[in-house]
Amino acid sequence: MKNFFALIKREFGLFFADSTLRSVFLLAPIIYALLFGFVYQKGKVEHLPIIVVDLDNTPLSNQLIDMLSDNEKLQVVRVKNSNNGTTETMRKMKAVVTVVIPERFEASVLQKRYPELNTYINTTNLLTANMASQGVQTTLGTFSAGINMQGLKKKGMGAEQAATQYEPFKVNYIRLYNETGNYFTYMWPGVLAVVLQQVLLLGLAVSFAREYENKTLEKEFLGRAGNAFSAILIKVIPFWIMSVFILGIYYIFHHIFRAPIPSPLMNYAVTTGLFIMATSFLGVFISALLPSALKATQVLMLLATPAFIIGGYSWPLEAMPIGVQWLSSILPLTPFLNAHKVMLFQQGSLGDVMPSIHHMLVLILVYGVLALITVRLKIYQMKKSLGKEKSEAADE
Repeated sequence: MKNFFALIKREFGLFFADSTLRSVFLLAPIIYALLFGFVYQKGKVEHLPIIVVDLDNTPLSNQLIDMLSDNEKLQVVRVKNSNNGTTETMRKMKAVVTVVIPERFEASVLQKRYPELNTYINTTNLLTANMASQGVQTTLGTFSAGINMQGLKKKGMGAEQAATQYEPFKVNYIRLYNETGNYFTYMWPGVLAVVLQQVLLLGLAVSFAREYENKTLEKEFLGRAGNAFSAILIKVIPFWIMSVFILGIYYIFHHIFRAPIPSPLMNYAVTTGLFIMATSFLGVFISALLPSALKATQVLMLLATPAFIIGGYSWPLEAMPIGVQWLSSILPLTPFLNAHKVMLFQQGSLGDVMPSIHHMLVLILVYGVLALITVRLKIYQMKKSLGKEKSEAADE
């Protein structure tokens, strides 16, 4: 029992002796609490983009469009006179809702024929879909009540009695993409991407740092690798190969859990390959920069842990402070999830996710160059140290 408590005491001593571990364990909860507080500080999303298809184009339909624009949750980004290509327009305009006003809407309302309005809801992001649908429902409900009350007042009915009777038209809400609103379907791709990123970063965090600690960097690795570019490729290629195996397991899991299957797979392979490359170069850069495997791991985990929260998958980037948006932009997970969500749920093509592809290419270039510069500096320091040792030996 004494030995047991002695080991417990020793573990506490090792913990407080490590300044990095102290910082991560004690300060990280505070930092994360502040970070997540800033992310959700606004508390609500405003000016969600919606499209209106006005097939009537009458004063009454124009009044409805104006009321939708006045709702603080909504922003009418386009008014169309035809329903052709509406889903494509929704994808290009990143619209959350499309409201279709039918032909002879005004005439039907005035004649008490109860016209139907179709409302198409983009449920790729359940949070924004729910907020936008609530805004539309509120506006349409107010509009509906106002029309009916005015009609009843004209017939001599009192305002209080008229307020209890309103339903001049029926509204249908039609969900698109994630039609059932299944939260598993929504969360599954994001969680898998986070796991893949964590696995890559954890593995690559010790790629160069381990060489420092074991004192094998100079003679056993860099000396045989020849140059910095070869050294980096030697470190990342095994992880790229193992990532293919992980993606194969993911594909099987998609069938087991009946989750949406990415299709066509070639488009998915392009964006996933870029994501893996960007993540790998980030891991190599931090590992080569820091001489301790523990420190490299801790720094990478500090970057990767909040990636899902601030990546715009579950909460819109537009509702976050500029500083948080900037932080999310340097993480490979952010553009990958944006591209993956469009292709998986909205059946978008590579052309539809080109901004995300360009984002990942920039991260690959930046982190690749940083890793290359860092490794070259290590080689230069190694050669300088070896030259100094030879000079001292010659003098002796």
